[in-house]
Amino acid sequence: MLFASTSEVYGDPLQHPQREDYWGNVSSTGPRSCYDEAKRFGEALCMIYVRYKHVDVRLIRIFNTYGPNMDPEDGRMLPNFITQALRNQPLTIYGDGQFTRSLCYVEDLVRGMRAVMESDREDASGRVYNIGNPEEHTILDYAKMVLELIPSSASTISYMPPVPDDPSRRRPDIGRARSELSWQPGISLRDGLSRTIDYFREVTSV
Repeated sequence: MLFASTSEVYGDPLQHPQREDYWGNVSSTGPRSCYDEAKRFGEALCMIYVRYKHVDVRLIRIFNTYGPNMDPEDGRMLPNFITQALRNQPLTIYGDGQFTRSLCYVEDLVRGMRAVMESDREDASGRVYNIGNPEEHTILDYAKMVLELIPSSASTISYMPPVPDDPSRRRPDIGRARSELSWQPGISLRDGLSRTIDYFREVTSV
């Protein structure tokens, strides 16, 4: 069984980059707690079945993923930026744009999932892996990249109040996946963004 967990289990991390043995910095009562704590609880349930029922469960913590077939209206950073640029609207940044994210292209994520499930390590059951791209950029950097790839004199950057409890930094340490699974991302950010933008051009009404 594969349990798809999330980098959100690290909360607003005090360790950077985040390793699998980091327990996180999560607010149990914050506005993001329902998702964060649900995934943490899911991991805990999986480990009960690993320890007491000997179920073969593999756990991955997925960092921000992007690519074709994303919902243009799902409200996440990259779909917002791309659809806004295609519609010649200002790109909306919440806060000063200096928070960071690390984006992993969907094909790389799927390869990572397969590598985890196909592992024949004796301790594979209950083993946790970060699956993400360690290339870290600020939110402002991502907005500028989108504007480079979708030139528009009408698109500018609009700053809005920050989102409460939004993690300030995100970057996976993928040393475990590299050494134990021989996995690492292979799609460059510019290539992945171009493919994603091509998809959004087809499905976005302008």
